[in-house]
Amino acid sequence: MEFAIKEEKGFKYVEEGEGEVLLLLHGLMGALSNWEDVVNEFKGEYRVIIPMLPLYDLPLLTTGVKSLAKFVHKFVQFKGLKNVVVLGNSLGGHVGLIYTLAHPEEVKALVLTGSSGLYENAFGGSFPRRESYDFIREKVEFTFYDPATASKELVDDVFATVNDRYKVIRILAMAKSAIRHNMSKELNKITVPVCLIWGADDKVTPPAVAKEFHEILPNSELNWLDKCGHAPMMERPEEFNMVLRKFLDRIKN
Repeated sequence: MEFAIKEEKGFKYVEEGEGEVLLLLHGLMGALSNWEDVVNEFKGEYRVIIPMLPLYDLPLLTTGVKSLAKFVHKFVQFKGLKNVVVLGNSLGGHVGLIYTLAHPEEVKALVLTGSSGLYENAFGGSFPRRESYDFIREKVEFTFYDPATASKELVDDVFATVNDRYKVIRILAMAKSAIRHNMSKELNKITVPVCLIWGADDKVTPPAVAKEFHEILPNSELNWLDKCGHAPMMERPEEFNMVLRKFLDRIKN
């Protein structure tokens, strides 16, 4: 399914449905399609919005997680959103945490899956300019419990990205920013309800990371999905949506 991408005032985003807002934030190598099953499941009851994060559009000197959080705030203001439920995967979770800390009055609840912010074992230090396709395929497969989840289309997208010098420089800058920006001393200030949905076999942000998030975040719940890696909403969409629905039902006004 291809979502219609809207463009307004320099923002690109997907918006489906009406009602309470679910704001979905994608990861560093993520695409809007990563959230396809969540959008399809909830667009009948919620206003589901996915802004395209400007991973490649920021000046190199300001490329980082804080700049992305500021972008999310500008987007929320532009759309006039209130009482938002923020869902973030990987880097998107990290951005959601920074945004929630800075603007708690705008956030009703937070859902994190495979979030960075404490620790992540990402692609590694650098991408050579021209890397072998097999190497990239192995790295993408590493993201999932079942390597078959790494479709050829997904691998092709990542391969094209890491062989684009302009993009890869910004990816590395963003990844380094995420690693430097450890939030362990700030997370206890986030008091909104937080739902952690984690792959029990996540090798990028391992289970210990989820446990640490759960320990530090004062109003959090931790849910495990078995035989699942770093992107549960892609690899275990039905189970992910079931956990998410229970959480959303629980926090309804």
